Amino acid sequence: MTDRPNTPTLDRVHLPADMKSLNDAELVKLAGELRAETISAVSETGGHLGAGLGVVELTVALHAVFDTPRDRLIWDVSHQCYPHKILTGRRDRIRTLRMKDGLSGFTKRSESPYDPFGAAHSSTSISAALGMAVARDLGGSPEHGIGDCIAVIGDGSMSAGMAYEAMNNAGHLGKRLIVILNDNEMSIAPPVGAMSTYLSRLYAGAPFQEFKAAAKGAVSLLPPPFQEGARRAKEMLKGMTVGGTMFEELGFSYVGPIDGHDMEQLLAVLRTVKVRANGPILIHAITKKGKGYAPAEAAMDRGHATGKFDLVTGKQQKAKSNAPSYTSVFAKALISEAERDSKVVAVTAAMPDGTGLNLFNERYPSRCFDVGIAEQHGVTFSAGLAAGGMKPFCAMYSTFLQRGYDQVVHDVALQRLPVRFAIDRAGLVGADGATHAGSFDIGYLTNLPGIVVMAAADEAELVHMVATAAAHDEGPIAFRFPRGEGVGVELPEKGVPLEIGKGRMIQKGARVAILSFGTRLKEVQDAAESLAAKGITPTIADARFAKPLDRDMILDLAANHEALITIEEGAVGGFGSHVAQLLADEAVFDGGLKFRSMVLPDIFIDQSSPADMYATAAMNAPDIVAKVLDTLGVADLDAKRA
Repeated sequence: MTDRPNTPTLDRVHLPADMKSLNDAELVKLAGELRAETISAVSETGGHLGAGLGVVELTVALHAVFDTPRDRLIWDVSHQCYPHKILTGRRDRIRTLRMKDGLSGFTKRSESPYDPFGAAHSSTSISAALGMAVARDLGGSPEHGIGDCIAVIGDGSMSAGMAYEAMNNAGHLGKRLIVILNDNEMSIAPPVGAMSTYLSRLYAGAPFQEFKAAAKGAVSLLPPPFQEGARRAKEMLKGMTVGGTMFEELGFSYVGPIDGHDMEQLLAVLRTVKVRANGPILIHAITKKGKGYAPAEAAMDRGHATGKFDLVTGKQQKAKSNAPSYTSVFAKALISEAERDSKVVAVTAAMPDGTGLNLFNERYPSRCFDVGIAEQHGVTFSAGLAAGGMKPFCAMYSTFLQRGYDQVVHDVALQRLPVRFAIDRAGLVGADGATHAGSFDIGYLTNLPGIVVMAAADEAELVHMVATAAAHDEGPIAFRFPRGEGVGVELPEKGVPLEIGKGRMIQKGARVAILSFGTRLKEVQDAAESLAAKGITPTIADARFAKPLDRDMILDLAANHEALITIEEGAVGGFGSHVAQLLADEAVFDGGLKFRSMVLPDIFIDQSSPADMYATAAMNAPDIVAKVLDTLGVADLDAKRA
């Protein structure tokens, strides 16, 4: 394409080894060209732009100084890995980011030896890097060898407890380990919490930057003649600044803060650390998310996630919506409940925009809590709110709620506390791929005693489920809904609480009953039209509840049909398994009922469009038609003619 950037230096770099022949001035040029190539690529694909732009210089410096892939470079949360992919032999595929059969938007072990550890959830890098460092010292991977282990962790990821668990262990073990804190004052949304405040204080006094850097952490790395002076400076600064004290107390040598966009500083520090470090060391680099692209720098989220956009203006190409998104419907329904009940509060874990709680926060800032990337704390914090008489809605993506599962079990379900779990991104999610798929929440929640689990078939049902959750005080309750826009049904003015454990009949038919849980209902209805043309009119029911089950409806469907088929946007062990258990307990199978369950297959499905991912999962309307015909033993005459 003619509008692609001119990149003569980058064109010479196919793998990191090619950077070894570049001088420092050429590395600066390489960084500029790498930034331009990243912007150009993401303008065509969409994706996580801002984080990658913030680490361009750091990416170049790391690959120039260290010997990847022998030196293991681990990105956390890996939103920031696009420049890394370009430099590590994947430039020719960078415009396939997040597409079917293309590059993953995150690091992925199966994709490249330069991705030693996959990551799409946060705060895992230090643990993984420490494990690799220990494996190195114990003689692991002798065929390839392991050199330095380097974790690049964003400051937002430092709000999760796992990062500190790893640092505490690393300080105790004393292994050579390099942690780079990419401090860009942003995670996804503006960061919250004491860690953000602490990091801000570290570099609040600009005139002291170089003095503090020398005094606080780099003493042992300085040439011997300068070490005594630095120690004296450190004594002088005691009580004046906080420096890297917290990190030092965890057993890390602390270097910084340094300018993460100054190639000269980066190269000097990294080269010194590579030669001299003999234990765990933390390099504190200050960067700017969205650096070098004005539209990203000006955006509220610094260009965190974007669709395809115009290179000049930064204006995104947005598809026309036929219906509001499920997320916005949830947010507006929750605001409506909060208007009527002052006890309704909302909790999220660093995803206020993604879960719609940014809208709630605009109306009720004192009743909205972003706990940072700390799902475990978010769940137990919600439990405490419930124990204190409030009505907490804990809004998290399905894949992120997994990180707080022990707290769901121990702190919520065991104590029967009425926490309301609003589970966004249920089912398959598209471009973010397997790491963000909401495949498992039906199974991991329905096995807990006393919990209510719902799934909305459309956006109107979601409004009623928000009302149901608000009215439910007998224990925990959860409702799940997918990413993207709704079906386009008319929305009620006000949500009406549903009767707990009661489904609804959609269509009465004969021979086969299809019992849907969630938004596959639209596909079931489309399948029913195709089946009608073949002389088969199925009964269709919307379960609404996976727990408690609507026993009467399910047993009635089983008693009056040859076959019963369940369908859900979740893995095996969920809704269909509970229906099968009920039918077995009631000895229904003794009467010859044919029972089938359509669930997500036992594989992780790579990124593509949601429709294509569900086709891979064999859960679209044609797949439902085929399942019905096969179950009934009816030949598909149309298919045979074709």
